[in-house]
Amino acid sequence: MKCRRKVACNNKSLISVSLISAFLAPYSTIVAAPPRTPDKTVNCEILAVGGGLSGVATAYEGLLAGRTVCLTEITDWLGGQISSQGTSALDERPTQRSLQFYSRGYLELRNRIQRKYGELNPGDCWVSDSCFLPRDAHTILTQMLKDAEKKGKGKLEWFPNTVVKDLEISTDGKIINSAIAIQHQPAKGAPPLNTFSLSQTIEDAYRYSNSSRFTKTIIRFVPKQNKGTSNWYVVDASETGEIIALADVPYRLGIDARSYLEPSASSNQNDPYCTQGFTYTFAMEATKEPQPQKMPPFYLQYSPYFSYELQRLANFDLVFTYRRIWSPRKGQPAKFGGVSFSASTPGDISMQNWTWGNDYRPGTPADNLIYTRQQLQSTGQLQSGGWMGGLRTQSLRKGEENALSYYFWLVAGTTDSQLGDGVKQPQTNNRLLSGLNSPMGTVHGLSKYPYMREGRRIIGRPSWGQSSGFTIWEIDISRRNYNDEYYRKTLPADMYRQLRAALAGLEATSVITGQISPDKAMRRTRSTIFPDAVGIGHYAIDFHPCMTKSPPEAPGNTERAGERRGAGQAYPFQIALRAMIPQKIDNLLVGGKSIATSHIAAAAYRVHSFEWSAGAAAGTVAAFALNNAIAPYQLVDDLPKSEPQLEALKRLLEKNGNPTAFPDTSIFNQKWEDWR
Repeated sequence: MKCRRKVACNNKSLISVSLISAFLAPYSTIVAAPPRTPDKTVNCEILAVGGGLSGVATAYEGLLAGRTVCLTEITDWLGGQISSQGTSALDERPTQRSLQFYSRGYLELRNRIQRKYGELNPGDCWVSDSCFLPRDAHTILTQMLKDAEKKGKGKLEWFPNTVVKDLEISTDGKIINSAIAIQHQPAKGAPPLNTFSLSQTIEDAYRYSNSSRFTKTIIRFVPKQNKGTSNWYVVDASETGEIIALADVPYRLGIDARSYLEPSASSNQNDPYCTQGFTYTFAMEATKEPQPQKMPPFYLQYSPYFSYELQRLANFDLVFTYRRIWSPRKGQPAKFGGVSFSASTPGDISMQNWTWGNDYRPGTPADNLIYTRQQLQSTGQLQSGGWMGGLRTQSLRKGEENALSYYFWLVAGTTDSQLGDGVKQPQTNNRLLSGLNSPMGTVHGLSKYPYMREGRRIIGRPSWGQSSGFTIWEIDISRRNYNDEYYRKTLPADMYRQLRAALAGLEATSVITGQISPDKAMRRTRSTIFPDAVGIGHYAIDFHPCMTKSPPEAPGNTERAGERRGAGQAYPFQIALRAMIPQKIDNLLVGGKSIATSHIAAAAYRVHSFEWSAGAAAGTVAAFALNNAIAPYQLVDDLPKSEPQLEALKRLLEKNGNPTAFPDTSIFNQKWEDWR
């Protein structure tokens, strides 16, 4: 097998790597055992890595197109956000929801939830129109893929408990020829899967050798032979951008430097360590009688962090019902802080996902969860056979401890880090739901995988207007009023003029030439329209910022200053095909949260319906490219000139019920303010 890449280091880079090595977690010194001969070889036309909503959508469209799809997932559940990550409360916007303007597979998912429970919101939550049990999401999605396989005459190869360990890349660096993966099952006499938390098993999952916990099967994925030729597409639908890191294509991580494209950035320089917080969710049940509550041994370490956050949210019932995922009996009408909800009753189940609660928000080189490229080099993970998932195990463990501590704070705590004493009261009529048959399906009660809001984000290929690589930026989607005094004072004059020109729509040329003052130009009231749009999304730019100091739970710690400035409402937006095509490798597509967005734009491009739309686009593009013997980058390499095959692809997406634009999308339409 050829080495998957050549890692070049000059003296300068070696020095910088050595400087950061002191901050890395203990497993940085682990050396992976050499690979043994694969136990089996599997042929694919589309290999989707990651069984979250984007990966499932990729498989769904690939199967309907009659293709052989291989789908891998580190856990044993399909669905990512709505299953293994436990966030089974659909994040949607009112206008898009009222029009039911979604991808066909996402609509089918919503319809099947409705049929399963007889209603879309069996939890009677108030954060969403649909809150439900995570374990049911896996069952629904499994049946959806089986039905798509039958209808489209495709073939699904499903590999749960499987991680990609290595890639074989062609000598010219343009093609992924094969992928080596490791699938694990319980070793003889070992406890069943989902007994231990992710931090206890992730390193084992990425080692080739068998262990006391796991028996491993080594799988080699290769292109399927078709009429004497072999071709395939690999789709990175992982939660953190594992394949783009493993393939070593250009990407960003964390904060982007302030510019006229990203004017609300909290830093003048890139900061790869400050990504959005991750969350281990859990389910808790309201009980009729008080329950014994055992303080975790690590509780006092994390208790200085927890808070209701705002006075208008400082009500236990409000927090419990926020993401209530099961409610067999409707409670009495209640209201707090201007929010109306039905009070909880015994038997109600709540899923917890709270910023100043089970969010864990590291943001320094000493504790960042997702390793940067330099950190990956320093830990040996970019060497052949060295990949260990690219995450800091210690931060995963601390996120788990933080979540369990937050449960104890909810039911027994009396402190509040933001609101002071006397606000938080014990609520002992509750219990943590744990066990293999619990909503999260784990013995420990936490989600199988943390809810990830942000991962590595590719830098697209150079494109017209973006010579450094295509990216969807803050100003492409934000509804923010950039007349704010902050931008006049903070941005240099030239940068402010560039910002106003970029937002001026049809008057941009006049601003650039000085015919119109930047302050007098009429701002466009819509998102950027992309000629290569292959999907859609709509959500607010929503931040769960990293913390300033390490560790995140340190007493008196604060959120990174300025991180919430970019937060706010966004216009309905599009997914550009150029945002899904990485540099260097021609048969790799990116779905989900790792498309080419900036840090601020990514805060909107991360929710459920977007992930599905991006995955549907990836599956359709891969099948289209196979059918037409064309690489995806060739569909957009002549833009802004006409691209006939790109137009054919867009017609196919629309015909299949996968919208590429919102109604009345036009440079002349200035009515996007109506969308909520």
